Amino acid sequence: MLLILFILALAVLFLLILKFKIEPFIALLIVSFGLALAVRIPISEASSIIADGFGSTLAGVGILIGLGIVFGQFLAKAGAVEKIAEGILSMTGSKKSPAGLALTGTIVSIPVFFDAAFVILNKVIRSLSTRTGIARITFVTALAVGLIVSHSMVIPTPGPLVVAENVGVDLGIFLIAGIFVAVVATLVGGYGYGMFIGRRMKSETVEEEDEMEAEPEARAPAKQISKTLSFGLIALPIVLILSNTLAQLFIPDNPLSSFFAFVGDKNVALLIAVLVALIVLKPYIAGPYKTQFNQSMQDAGSILLITGAGGAFGAVINASGMGDYLIEMMSSWNIHILLLAFIFTQILRASLGSATVALVTTSSILGPQIADLAVSPVLLALAICSGAIGLSLPNDSGFWVVNRFGRLTVTQTLQAWSLGGFVAGLTGLGLVYVMYFITQLV
Repeated sequence: MLLILFILALAVLFLLILKFKIEPFIALLIVSFGLALAVRIPISEASSIIADGFGSTLAGVGILIGLGIVFGQFLAKAGAVEKIAEGILSMTGSKKSPAGLALTGTIVSIPVFFDAAFVILNKVIRSLSTRTGIARITFVTALAVGLIVSHSMVIPTPGPLVVAENVGVDLGIFLIAGIFVAVVATLVGGYGYGMFIGRRMKSETVEEEDEMEAEPEARAPAKQISKTLSFGLIALPIVLILSNTLAQLFIPDNPLSSFFAFVGDKNVALLIAVLVALIVLKPYIAGPYKTQFNQSMQDAGSILLITGAGGAFGAVINASGMGDYLIEMMSSWNIHILLLAFIFTQILRASLGSATVALVTTSSILGPQIADLAVSPVLLALAICSGAIGLSLPNDSGFWVVNRFGRLTVTQTLQAWSLGGFVAGLTGLGLVYVMYFITQLV
């Protein structure tokens, strides 16, 4: 009965979001309350369980999500994204420019959300395709896959942050492992598969769709940002977080370790990065800061609500005993937990069209069971993140961003973006298992 109720809950969630177009935040709360009543959680307890799940999820990542969105918004408005793209492409050259664009996506998507980054870098796709003669669909695949891989796997983006918090992994170690897996998965799914699909479709006519209406041009900034500053700002919070991990490994009893523990704390590191960005980016941003802040707060609000509601749904599942039952049932299927985590996240990703909701829901269910799973928390977190990468379908807003700005037909979008992401996700899972087998041999 627990399994049946769990499947029904997911079906109702899909129906509310996809059929009735209800916002994921509201849909998740409706299903959470409905499921709590269905599994006979007392009405007096249901509300507190949901509120606790919502609050505990945001307690771990709420500040980070808000700061991360502000940070990304200011980098994008200052032109740092384009400078990063120029810097990477100047190193790879024309022949390997799809690989350079894929890696650009991986880096840019750490602070900038997928949709915004793809729209900003769309100009680079047009320019490179004309200059190199390489099929446009190759560049679309490379960029889109690079962006979604990092969005799903590398902190401080919201989804991976929630996974790390729920599973209980050291952020520094998870960051290093996540970047390694993300880069390899991007090169295989974005560059390798992109070149394959580009050669296969090169003779086909790409559907020319009308361009999105251009936004009115804003007042030009007084100065152009440099590549060095652009890369330095993105690296700043990453270096600070890593400093804490390295200090605890190499100088655990040294007074310096306390200093690095403070500046390398996830919230403090990103706050420092935001403060530095606010100071140094002022000459490069046109228009008042207040406008940028308002936009950042609007973006942050919806992400925070969805993230918290996903945590509330996971709390109800665990309070009902369903989490324990799912683990027990899955164990009887003789499917390894890492593969199971990947499949479960992938199903949610394809069905709901949201990588963040899939990551929050899966990690909320599996995270509390980590002590009984006999698997490394880092590997479990990476397996969950790998499952959120691919199989983006038309129920995903990102699907239409790639379709419209990439000038692809729906069929081409499925072949390039949806399958390209799936290849990258499988690559990520493969790397997770390579690391798993190495740990078993050591």
